[in-house]
Amino acid sequence: MDDSQIIADLQIHSKYSRAVSKNMVLPEIRGWARKKGIGLMATGDWMHPLWFRELSSQLEEVSSGIYRLKREYLSDGGEQSIGDEDSSIRHNEPLFLLSAEISSIYTQGGKQRRVHTLVFAPNFSAAQKINLELVRRGCNLSSDGRPIVGLSAKEIAEISLSTDERCLVIPAHAWTPWFSLYGSKSGFDSIAECFGDTAANIYAVETGLSSDPAMNWRIGELRQRAVVSFSDAHSGPKLGREATIFQFRHKQSANSQVQSFTYDDVYQAIAERYLGKNQGKLQISSTIEFNPEEGKYHYTGHRTCGVVQSPEETRQRGTTCHVCGKPLTLGVMHRVEELSQRVNGQSNSQAIQPIKKTSKAGVVGYYHPSDAKRPPYVMMVPLMEILGEVHHTGSGSKTVQNEYNTLISQFGSEFAVLLHTPLAELASFGGERLGDALQRVRNGSISIKPGYDGVFGTVRIWPESDQLQEGKEQMSLF
Repeated sequence: MDDSQIIADLQIHSKYSRAVSKNMVLPEIRGWARKKGIGLMATGDWMHPLWFRELSSQLEEVSSGIYRLKREYLSDGGEQSIGDEDSSIRHNEPLFLLSAEISSIYTQGGKQRRVHTLVFAPNFSAAQKINLELVRRGCNLSSDGRPIVGLSAKEIAEISLSTDERCLVIPAHAWTPWFSLYGSKSGFDSIAECFGDTAANIYAVETGLSSDPAMNWRIGELRQRAVVSFSDAHSGPKLGREATIFQFRHKQSANSQVQSFTYDDVYQAIAERYLGKNQGKLQISSTIEFNPEEGKYHYTGHRTCGVVQSPEETRQRGTTCHVCGKPLTLGVMHRVEELSQRVNGQSNSQAIQPIKKTSKAGVVGYYHPSDAKRPPYVMMVPLMEILGEVHHTGSGSKTVQNEYNTLISQFGSEFAVLLHTPLAELASFGGERLGDALQRVRNGSISIKPGYDGVFGTVRIWPESDQLQEGKEQMSLF
């Protein structure tokens, strides 16, 4: 990744959220971001008072609305950061943007709704004002890093935007059945239905792990909105499993240092498609996607009975489990097809087939077939998962951890290994099996058993019949 691009992961959680690693503190988040090659991180959870206190004491502003970890909190003592003490941006130093997620559970239209919303704040002052207003309305912000409130998604948007019109309000993991804008269990059929007169301020949706941009392109009201992707990570190793890449709109001069940018630049890049203008330095160039089949709600199914159905099978067999008779959890793929058929009251169920283009490094990019202004995307498998299959072991094993760290040390970052390093170099350093694995991932020659009803899908890089024997010609240094 060159200096003209910034990989951003703007949805994560801190140790103050439920089911999140206790290691999700700023120095660890910063450390993992460096390993991954992420240039801009979400702080996550600024609505929690204890996390807000840690953020405000450990971060320092380097440009308007953009922060970095103070030097005294760097786990490496700062010796790996290049640049002057007073420079606004250290070379290869992850920066932070104030981002939080809130869970709204309420009744609207005679149905219980559950919607998760991301709120980006331009500074600590705006974030604090939003927190005070939420508390005034009876919200218990100390209960969880992602607080559960009785306010509607529309009310969250109103509070945020009335505090500072530069706040960004983005529906999180927009298709998750249980907690999202379009969720089949407790969501809505449109942004307008969910957000009312604040819908005009919803400039983007976040894909979630079970959908990709091409699926979102099918929805009429998203044609004018950005489609962004973030990890929703609950631990360091999960950072960057999805990300959005921002690019500087104008090239810097050869003599300039690392470019700086502000919160407003990120805001303008995300809002550009809806507003039809961009007065900032950045624009969205592409997204990095988890294969949606690997997401745990891609297909329709019932985990207890082991029932899994594609959209076509669901149309034929219905939405009731044929084993126990209980309702199935409708998959994201089914829900996308359902809503895409309602564009202007006409059938629009045909999937959009992206155009494939391959980079010099052999990475397949997926482009909209008729809208050149739509940012493309790439599909990736996290490096630890790849190494797990290379070595016939779990992705969290000591073998995988050791090789992961060695590769990062050699090539700079996980994204450098996944997206940019020549395959011949990777094979020479890590063995032919690693080179073959990364080639297959880059060009999409893998198979995935789709996830359903809370069960993650299973990635297989090599077909089971074609698995190489343990240790055969691995030629590994590890």
